[in-house]
Amino acid sequence: MNKGRYKILYMGTPEFAVPPLEALLHGPDDVMAVVTQPDRPKGRGRKLTPPAVKVLAQERNIPVFQPTKVSEPSFVKTLTDLEPDLLVVCAFGQILPQSVLDIPRLMPINIHGSLLPKYRGAAPIQWAILNGETETGITIMKMDAGMDTGPMLLKRKLSIDQDMTFGRLSQEMSLLGAKALMEALELLEAGKLTEEEQPEEGVSYAPPIKKEQLKIDWNLPANRIHCQLRAFDPKPGAWCLLDGQRVRLFTPRIVDESQGGEPGTIIRSGPESFVISCGEGTLEVKEIQWPGKKRLKVSDFLRGKKIPEGTRLD
Repeated sequence: MNKGRYKILYMGTPEFAVPPLEALLHGPDDVMAVVTQPDRPKGRGRKLTPPAVKVLAQERNIPVFQPTKVSEPSFVKTLTDLEPDLLVVCAFGQILPQSVLDIPRLMPINIHGSLLPKYRGAAPIQWAILNGETETGITIMKMDAGMDTGPMLLKRKLSIDQDMTFGRLSQEMSLLGAKALMEALELLEAGKLTEEEQPEEGVSYAPPIKKEQLKIDWNLPANRIHCQLRAFDPKPGAWCLLDGQRVRLFTPRIVDESQGGEPGTIIRSGPESFVISCGEGTLEVKEIQWPGKKRLKVSDFLRGKKIPEGTRLD
């Protein structure tokens, strides 16, 4: 195939959207431009930081647009004048109006991080882990004006093991999304890409994560808290209070401890972990992050601060 099979306008922002863009840049298509979110302040120093997709695009000398609102009529005209064949969207971060969806000659395509119609919305990967799912996947879909309601073009499944974190699952799904996208484009060129309407049964939603969902409720069963800690690892981190300080906990494992205690009680402290009593069962935690500090193994943390058994986590 010659370079320039399709003229593509790519819209994406975080690290999750980088592998699909890389796949396009190594493929037979022409990525005309990239649209991403504006640079944002990050870290303790609040340094203005470009999105991951912008960094890659600039390395490859691809034009980059960073509109505050993609729906601005003047910006819509700018994109229209590019005359793309396809609009490919992956974790862009803004709702696209119909005026943008109508721009590509062929269709607007979205790489969605769930097996639709399950988990429509902004945070499908985190909700899959929160709800204890054992399987998820990628849906390549044709976009419409609804919330992830458009026809499905291609679906690929992925297993979620019991220790899978949001960070690791995101990486695997991003790579799967890149592979599925390229497969869909090959089918499109061959005239074999078919549209399948989403069924009305099995619809569920994955709204943005709220701050209150990060707080650990030790009255819940250990398996629920186990899912919560994994769903918010590495960021933003599930937290509880220890000595009045908001600490984040990571790397959980459900364990069978004969010794019990009130929910939130540390029934074993060290040498490698904390074992904490829950509403049902017990949970072992191997990593902790003190406010303003780096994430540490519990074994390293305990060298600097002793936490006696019987301590309550609020």
